[in-house]
Amino acid sequence: MESNREKARRKGLRMAAQLAAIGGFVAASAAAALSQAGEPAPGVASDGANNQAASSTAERLHTTPRLTPAADALLHTDVPVIAAVNGAAVGWGMELALMADIRIASERARFGELFVKRGLCCDAPGLGRLAQAVGRERAAELLFTGRVVDAPEAAAIGLVSRVVPHDELLPSALELAAVIAANPPLAVQRMKAGLRRALDPDWRELGSWVSATLGELFRTDDHREGVAAFLERREARFTGREPSAGPRPRPVSGPSSPASRPST
Repeated sequence: MESNREKARRKGLRMAAQLAAIGGFVAASAAAALSQAGEPAPGVASDGANNQAASSTAERLHTTPRLTPAADALLHTDVPVIAAVNGAAVGWGMELALMADIRIASERARFGELFVKRGLCCDAPGLGRLAQAVGRERAAELLFTGRVVDAPEAAAIGLVSRVVPHDELLPSALELAAVIAANPPLAVQRMKAGLRRALDPDWRELGSWVSATLGELFRTDDHREGVAAFLERREARFTGREPSAGPRPRPVSGPSSPASRPST
């Protein structure tokens, strides 16, 4: 006899196929920049060839600063995006979740902007979207401390729209996507474009600033110390020394008024 879990999985697959035929509505599971086992993402190791790779990355980020292509695509699409978060969305996984219009969390989900712990700056969505979701003061606390929050707290502060049992996560996201997909597509797309005009910064400008800033921070002693402390499972000892060479990141202007922005 088919279990409830298998029925839910099969229903989810059928709905996914239907939504794919309709086109445009995405349910994404946010992947962690740090794995479940705590292994650092590529480019953050602290010794040998990885130091050379980090230096190369820093130079590239300074030379050609830009919004990352994945962020560019997700932040500028008029297609509604739903993130179904099934576990640890930390580091760039948190950024991916923030690029969605709506976030639904499994009861096992966790969220964290860990970049500060490694002496780095978050990506553009962590600056532009987190404050929209939870308010500037809570966003500042999460960004400045690198604290990880569980699913109930994420719902309480407005980071996710709802928390559901783990086995019901994808069916819940697909059910919501089906409700949205049943509405007039052009109207939905225009409303998303309107939200972007009303609330979002200039993502490409902010992304260039973030890229240049990361190019600077990758060269700091604090970045190397943050990674070393993580790998050695000890408290970090930060100094706050500026990198010895390289251009400073270009300033970015504040968000313009909706009337002064180019059409979306």
